[in-house]
Amino acid sequence: MTKVSADQSRQPLSTPVAHLKGVGPRLAEKLAKLNIHTVEDLLYTLPHRYEDRREFRKIAHLRDSVHEVFFGEILACGEATTSRSRRKLFEVVVSDGTGQIVLKWFHYRKDWMNKRFVVGQRAVFTGEVKRYGAIREVHHPDVEFLAPDQSLADYQSSDPLAFGRILPVYPLTEGLTQYAARKIWKQAVDLFVRYVPSCLPDFLVKKHGLLPLADALLQIHWPSNEVHIEQLEAGRTPALHSLVYDEFFFLELGLALKRRGIVMEPGITFTVNHKYTKPLAALLPYRLTAAQRRVLGEIKHDLMSAHPMNRLIQGDVGCGKTIVAMMTALVAIENDTQVAVVAPTEILAEQHYLQFHGWLEQLGLQAALLRGKMPVAEKRQVLEELRAGQVNLVVGTHAVLQEGVEFRKLGLGIIDEQHRFGVRQRAVLREKGTHPHILVMTATPIPRTLSLTVYGDLALSVIDEMPPGRTPVETIVASDAQRGRVYTRVRQEIDKGHQAYIVYPLVEESEKSDLLAATEGAEKLKNDIFPQARLGLLHGRMKPAEKEEIMTRFKNREIDILVATTVIEVGIDVPNATVMLVEHAERFGLAQLHQLRGRVGRGEAGSICILLKSYKCSEDGEKRLEVMRSTNDGFRIAEADLEIRGPGEFLGTRQSGLPDFRVANILRDGRILENARQDAFAYAESLEFRESKQIRSVLKERWGNRLELASIG
Repeated sequence: MTKVSADQSRQPLSTPVAHLKGVGPRLAEKLAKLNIHTVEDLLYTLPHRYEDRREFRKIAHLRDSVHEVFFGEILACGEATTSRSRRKLFEVVVSDGTGQIVLKWFHYRKDWMNKRFVVGQRAVFTGEVKRYGAIREVHHPDVEFLAPDQSLADYQSSDPLAFGRILPVYPLTEGLTQYAARKIWKQAVDLFVRYVPSCLPDFLVKKHGLLPLADALLQIHWPSNEVHIEQLEAGRTPALHSLVYDEFFFLELGLALKRRGIVMEPGITFTVNHKYTKPLAALLPYRLTAAQRRVLGEIKHDLMSAHPMNRLIQGDVGCGKTIVAMMTALVAIENDTQVAVVAPTEILAEQHYLQFHGWLEQLGLQAALLRGKMPVAEKRQVLEELRAGQVNLVVGTHAVLQEGVEFRKLGLGIIDEQHRFGVRQRAVLREKGTHPHILVMTATPIPRTLSLTVYGDLALSVIDEMPPGRTPVETIVASDAQRGRVYTRVRQEIDKGHQAYIVYPLVEESEKSDLLAATEGAEKLKNDIFPQARLGLLHGRMKPAEKEEIMTRFKNREIDILVATTVIEVGIDVPNATVMLVEHAERFGLAQLHQLRGRVGRGEAGSICILLKSYKCSEDGEKRLEVMRSTNDGFRIAEADLEIRGPGEFLGTRQSGLPDFRVANILRDGRILENARQDAFAYAESLEFRESKQIRSVLKERWGNRLELASIG
């Protein structure tokens, strides 16, 4: 295959990586596993760390928990066995005269290692130094051998790109070595980086002191020796700042246009006549909080305007988002339109249905539940009633978004736990009507930087006040060995006339194991642990009517202990319940644990949440439980969750709507995001933007499809 030079290519950055020298079809396949297909992909796949090869560190001066590069001679090598697990490993002892260090391989081929490592050989080693007491080790280091008669100075000068400088370390895939990767990336940078255009408006470049993207990429891939390696590793260089700002700016510009587009669409203008909201307020056993009333005011203002509402309600567990959503739904029904409520799981959908239909029935209105797995005749009836307008409000999962679900007149879409739904699902719901209002809500507090990237096109309302009578919940982390004391604590609460939840982890909605665990657990608890108490069992395989009956009995104090899978995560409000005992607590995510804890502390009595961990609790599991023990603040918990799991995992990655950033990191780059958002939203309103074909073209290319920006041009 003839190589395509940058000058010959009309679009150099889209040159396939297979056209680079030394990259054949097989290596191109390996790079494709890293999602690298073109030269541009290569340029924007940045080093994930750096090696300081300006000079080798003496073995005596190696730093613990740091990737180090050092030179040494092999004193001993061979297979060994660990004293504890009797596991085989290959061990090499290296010295440079100042000290010794042990190198270990746990995955290896013995015959190949015996040939490769020989006592007396000299080599350069690279890897992370670990300390175990007085012994320092490096596991699976990179090794570059010197020729028998080669001096270290000769070896260093033999490859000026590999020594005497700070070297990039790239992500690898099987069959690609770091040495080969550096050659490929270096070639791409040398030949193509000059073609990377810088498209930001000049006044923003000056305002933030940004570099041209070509210069920034060059400095990231091949940093100068004057740069502090700590700054490089921490992502605090002007070069990275420039790349991150550029990426955030175009995303936020897209979100600004999307928001403006929605604001400019003609909406259904509602009038608020309190036909149903006043009777509902009279039915409620409590007054709305000031925060709930404020948020309702913001929502009503949106509903009465000439453009569709597109609003996100954020609030901690138990702050009363559902009643705000119910009031909003009633305004839509008062205006002779229908409401669709979409939840991410069948359990949540059923939970909402039980709440909504209870209220609606008392007001003479009709609610329906639409599930993925429904008898055909039952489903057909719901769809017909929806089409005819007989159903005022439908609750369901993704099933509501499917083809064939038609409304007589959809006026409002409510999406719950929206971090599991992306921009596209909101667009699909919007298409079910003629520019309906959209209300999105979450009981998972989301750090501000994250919400700006995932739902930057939504207006934000925060319910930041708890209803009166909520008491802080004490949280205890206990191990299996303390089970007896835990049961005693539960028994004490039952003896006081209070009630308890005991929750088992839901392994997967479709599996029988959750049912088995909860059923067996309930039997054991009933017969052996709490024989005097009245137990109820609640699990995902029960019909909605059965669940409702159990919940009602628990609420009416006919059940002392409710044994359940996570179906009680959201929606049950039992002020007399003062104990939440979570089995295998380490299997739950932080958001789930926070939701579960929110089921207690709803009355005036002091409440307790006991997180029972198993012997198999991982390090991450321990971290999560410690966060739960140390704080009740939902936003602090969300931030910790984000730190432990990372953004994609935190949001449930693929359908989250979280953009795939090439260089930005929302945990590290929050401040840059805030600046880019402010600048982008202001710029979207400017005459310069309307006249700039280049910026509109870049925006369309980068975000057009993913943000559904159909008409940027």
